[in-house]
Amino acid sequence: MLRKLVFLTAALLVAAPALALDVGGVKLDDKMSVGGQELVLNGAGIRTKMMFKVYVGSLWVPAKATTAATVFAKSPRRVQLNMLRDVGADQMIEALADGVKQGNSAADAAAVKAQSDQLATILKSAGQLKEGNVLAFDFVDGATAVLLNGAVKGTIAGDAFNKALLNAWLGENPVQADLKKAMLGG
Repeated sequence: MLRKLVFLTAALLVAAPALALDVGGVKLDDKMSVGGQELVLNGAGIRTKMMFKVYVGSLWVPAKATTAATVFAKSPRRVQLNMLRDVGADQMIEALADGVKQGNSAADAAAVKAQSDQLATILKSAGQLKEGNVLAFDFVDGATAVLLNGAVKGTIAGDAFNKALLNAWLGENPVQADLKKAMLGG
């Protein structure tokens, strides 16, 4: 009996690390709570730009999803960026603006210009992102909360804006195809 108990305890200890995913040295738990609802880690990957690792991008949803359409049908949700290097506020603003333009039609990007400008103001006030910082976008109750290291820096209203922002990673023309695949659990 004691032998079985020792074996079971050892098996649980070995299995425990499987509850977290390590991507690029960033440990991501398999669950978190957003808007009072438990979310599961859908997938995560590394965003690179000109051979530099910029951040680990992860997607959290109420239930696993393999397509962008399924993600957009679920709420709440989170896109989280764990910074792997220092990135200036202006660089992040430009990168996100470029991602919205690339991931959406010209008309859809233009339709959320005011909200994109609001995001730029929020990021400008947050300042430079340092290696190890966590930038997150939580979509809850029709609005996107922008968080830095767990603190809400601002909120932007609108489903259309959240979809346009997420299309930077999950749209038909994402900023990085293998990151999209990883975030969608591929």
